[in-house]
Amino acid sequence: MSQPDMPTPPWERPRKRQATARIPLTQERIVDAAFVVLDRDGYDGLSMRQVAAELKVAVSALYAHVSGKDELLHLMYRRLFEGADLPDPDPDNWQEQVKQFAREGRARLLRHRDMARISMGQIPFTPDLLPYVEKLLAIFRAAGLPDRVVAIAGDMISTYMDGFTLEESMWQERYREAGDGSWDRMREEFQKYFESLPPQRFPNMVALADFMVDESNDYRFELGLEIIVRGLASYLPEK
Repeated sequence: MSQPDMPTPPWERPRKRQATARIPLTQERIVDAAFVVLDRDGYDGLSMRQVAAELKVAVSALYAHVSGKDELLHLMYRRLFEGADLPDPDPDNWQEQVKQFAREGRARLLRHRDMARISMGQIPFTPDLLPYVEKLLAIFRAAGLPDRVVAIAGDMISTYMDGFTLEESMWQERYREAGDGSWDRMREEFQKYFESLPPQRFPNMVALADFMVDESNDYRFELGLEIIVRGLASYLPEK
């Protein structure tokens, strides 16, 4: 039985509640959270409010590190290039170097949902990305392509990557919405549709029905890339 005039033993005193350690909010953490929101909700669901909710902070706390959504999108785009590099120009192997550049770019875009939409809205000629652009132009020039072709070749390759990957992501969204819609099933439906077109009005589409949607995205990307690179090679001066 406790005595009212007895002091409370130290082992019976209420323990102090330990404060939860707070992780400092940084630009890096904000970008990390933005990718979580993007992968979960897609481009249309990405907002400063949603990023703040993911971090469990007030929206106003984000603005001490990011000026707004436009800067956030740029930071996400810049994150894609972390660790990326291009090899030194090899004139005898320039076509494969360009193809590898495009393959790696597509792979980066496919790592995150709707990243191609973000990429298409960004300008690559920013100080932090200029060295990357410079090395790509060096590959084209070392190959001997005319400067007037080099000036637009890099942008053309990047536009192809963005456009192709954007189309891929759009179809992935439709697969999600269809629930059980697999590529094999949708491909069969498309093929039957092309075959059912009136041949008098669409003779070429009917004739190519087996090829229009028959191959994988990897095959289609590689063939399109080959077409572009061969076109660029046609501008090389004859030896």
